[in-house]
Amino acid sequence: MNWFRKALLLLPLASAGPGPAPQAAVRVEITGTVFVDQNANGLRDPGEPGLGNAVVSDQSGVVTTGVDGTFRLDRPGGRGIVYVSVPSGYRAVGQFWRTVDSTNAGPFLFALTPVPESPDFVFIHASDTHISPASLGRTRRLRALVDSIAPAFVLITGDLVRDALRVPEAEATGYYQLFQQEMALFRVPVWTVPGNHEIFGIERHHSLVSPAHPLYGRGMYRHYRGPDYYSFNHGGVHFVGLNTVDADDLWYYGHVDSTQAEWLSRDLAATPAAMPVVSFNHIPFFTSVETVNGYLDTPPAPTAITVRGKTSFRHAVANAGEIIARLTARPYDLALGGHMHVRETLRFEGIPIRFYQGAAVVGPSDGAGLAFPSGVVVYRVTGGKIDDGTFVPLEP
Repeated sequence: MNWFRKALLLLPLASAGPGPAPQAAVRVEITGTVFVDQNANGLRDPGEPGLGNAVVSDQSGVVTTGVDGTFRLDRPGGRGIVYVSVPSGYRAVGQFWRTVDSTNAGPFLFALTPVPESPDFVFIHASDTHISPASLGRTRRLRALVDSIAPAFVLITGDLVRDALRVPEAEATGYYQLFQQEMALFRVPVWTVPGNHEIFGIERHHSLVSPAHPLYGRGMYRHYRGPDYYSFNHGGVHFVGLNTVDADDLWYYGHVDSTQAEWLSRDLAATPAAMPVVSFNHIPFFTSVETVNGYLDTPPAPTAITVRGKTSFRHAVANAGEIIARLTARPYDLALGGHMHVRETLRFEGIPIRFYQGAAVVGPSDGAGLAFPSGVVVYRVTGGKIDDGTFVPLEP
């Protein structure tokens, strides 16, 4: 049994309490401009033009900028964040996202600076850093590896911090702040999505956090890392980061909520029809690793979960079919996941989609007498075609 399942078994059990307070949608009109920051100083200097046809979203509505780079989002239901889907040939100067509330709806300026870009590039998929002072050396080893390979960017598919799920606020924010400090030292962009350990406080019998806390649930991730689902482009490939961790009262499980699913269709509709798509998320669509770990039917992390009368595998995406059907509206053959702490390459005859999970940066894993190494996968993209990746161990 791998280490995180062992740890879960040691936790005391508790009966479910009242459900979490729903996170209110932000209902404001959002305006702003995306511009070409020619000197990369983060300011719009005289003569710097707006960037037309850039995609902007509040995690519900999706719009493209006008020829002058301006945009307006008036669809109700946003998540309190607005971001620009960074287009190919550019990088964001500073954050690619802004916080939105009833007192601050813009106008927002998004600075994008041109960068040399080729349809042939390399990126790294890492996962499950579980950063803490005790494991800090593992994340720094990852950074040294990234420096040596010099990829275009890094994807980290969740469980970034040791835990925010079942610990008090001070401990959770300490891990988040440590992760932020370490990510600032990377020389290339690092794109992240949340894992179950980023969902703040929902195991309230351990965390003692109130559902009324402003950072409860997804709030802490958004506070530090921005949108928990979004997209960006590089080298003519569209990368879609999904949040596949949902919650039912005290318990997380694999699921994509309806607001995110509708956003996904709008996001894909705003991309060129022939552009290849790669998804990356924490809890995988499908996995065989649960059969290695063995069936677990006791809380707090059983193999199965029943939500609103429907039972599903907890550590895979319950509505994977619906989400994959939306993704296959575009050329789509690579789904990257994490969570299982195992480098897994799952393929089905006659199905073009590759379901590949990343190993854990935090350390090796084991199950059924098998030892699974820690490491990352280096993917090479050539003219929009993505290879099967090369596993690179993180052990000395």
